[in-house]
Amino acid sequence: MDLQTLNDEYAIPNEVIFIGGRGDMPVARISNDHATAEVSLYAGQVLSYRQTDDDNDLFFCSDTAYFEEGKSIKGGVPVCWPWFGPDPEGKGRPAHGFARNSQWQVVGSQSEEDGATRITLQLAPNEQSQSLWPHDFLLTLDVVVGKTLELRLTTTNRSKETLPITQALHTYFYVGDISQVSVAGLDGKTYIDKVDNGNEKIQQGVVTVQGEVDRIYTDVKTDLVIEDAALGRNIHIHASGSQSAVVWNPWSDIAKSMADLGDEDYKNLLCVETTNADPDIVEISPGNSWVISARYQIS
Repeated sequence: MDLQTLNDEYAIPNEVIFIGGRGDMPVARISNDHATAEVSLYAGQVLSYRQTDDDNDLFFCSDTAYFEEGKSIKGGVPVCWPWFGPDPEGKGRPAHGFARNSQWQVVGSQSEEDGATRITLQLAPNEQSQSLWPHDFLLTLDVVVGKTLELRLTTTNRSKETLPITQALHTYFYVGDISQVSVAGLDGKTYIDKVDNGNEKIQQGVVTVQGEVDRIYTDVKTDLVIEDAALGRNIHIHASGSQSAVVWNPWSDIAKSMADLGDEDYKNLLCVETTNADPDIVEISPGNSWVISARYQIS
């Protein structure tokens, strides 16, 4: 849809408007008494969430991020689907699947009774997806912008065979100073340390970042809290439909090697992701759905 059609069908006066964003990609701009947000229709990706009384965005988005077809946007909340990480079948398909490199369709917008705003996007099979993953599916993302930010990703299996998937809400949180950040809620959890050849380790205490971190935590059933001393805020993450969580920071050497990330950007980002990641594989039987969701609250 072009912007005029989007606004004719889904805009809400003084609440939802569709604009041309970076790279002229269509973006839903949401504003209500609680918060403002931006959602890119390319990639079905939340780019920004800012409470009305907070000068800082919840999310990091790189100044040098790509906003062009076929490339992923570094920042906000990319949707990794139907696999997380490298191609699980070793066929050379893109890492983290194709949802974050696809155009999504708006299928609904509405004002909620509590003053929040909901927008709903969908991704269905297309020529690109069928060439990579020849299955019938419907992927639905509900974004609810209010006192909290809620993301709900629903995978519906419309094929005749069971679909195994992994997935992630790959959140890039903005932090004031990575050296003053910790993540609570993972003490005692086993994690796969991808920086150390995939060795399994046990988390001791809160998670801190003093170098490159790339970990898949397993059997995660509790809320997580990002404690950001530099900004004086805590980010509470309540997840459902997942049994794993990923913590990632590229640190300096990897940041310098990425054209879509500034050399110093690693100091102001931390990914704490709601995932079904290896070995947390979801199998969806024909006609059924699986929902993974996350609610973010700032205190």
